[in-house]
Amino acid sequence: ETGTGKDLLARTIHEHSDRRNKPFMKISCASIPDTLLESELFGYKRGAFTGAIKDKPGKLELCNGGTIYLDEVADIPLHLQVKLLRVVEEHEFEKLGGTSTVKVDVRIIAATNRNLEEEVKKGNFREDLYYRLNVLSIELPPLRERRDDIPLLIEHFIDTLNKKRRKDVIGIDEEALRILCSYRWPGNIRELQNVLEYVFVQINSRVIGVEHLPPYLRERGKDMEISSIAEMEEKLIRKALAETGGNKNRAARLLGIPRTTLWRKMKKYGISVPSPLERTRE
Repeated sequence: ETGTGKDLLARTIHEHSDRRNKPFMKISCASIPDTLLESELFGYKRGAFTGAIKDKPGKLELCNGGTIYLDEVADIPLHLQVKLLRVVEEHEFEKLGGTSTVKVDVRIIAATNRNLEEEVKKGNFREDLYYRLNVLSIELPPLRERRDDIPLLIEHFIDTLNKKRRKDVIGIDEEALRILCSYRWPGNIRELQNVLEYVFVQINSRVIGVEHLPPYLRERGKDMEISSIAEMEEKLIRKALAETGGNKNRAARLLGIPRTTLWRKMKKYGISVPSPLERTRE
């Protein structure tokens, strides 16, 4: 899925490697037209095309010694995949319109939200390039499947935004954190980051509370309270019925409510128990 934190992970890998003091550059392969992607990656020589009035280095050359991050690598056209394969295997390439070889030493991190094995089968991605890039594969599941990461990510974004916005936010209160940890995050980490950006635009205190969250999350907090009360009520009714063997009169007395109220709530929660006759037959 998009927004799962591929950019953040790529930068973290770079910053914790022996290349951290060298350049880190990202290329969004899906957002650059095919006609421009070659010059963006490999650079060009003067006169290579109309408007090329001087030599220009590409990102691979500028990133020499560092890390280049190719986002949505599956969108690179086949004819450029050949040139990229040469970089991976031989650490060299020619600029657009050039004849001399440029030597580079770069780490390549590639990311995609497509299944590259399927793209290889369809003929959209070179098999040899796939295997050369797929030395170490990391799958990033959506944020809803790794909720334990949410507090850590919030802490990271608070640190980052404190520096960016020159604020002194020290944390988030328990109720606001509960809302954020229970939300499904369809936009994944990117959405979480946007929420924290929203918070920092208008917060004047040192602790993030429910009142600082966007309206749609504040409303979710209210719905959660209603939901949790309903869930508790349903659990108590089911427990009382289980303890009384499905006897509604005894269950109502155990719960301290009229039998008609118990019947109404059982209907509300879709709870049913077999009649005494049905239990006898069983």
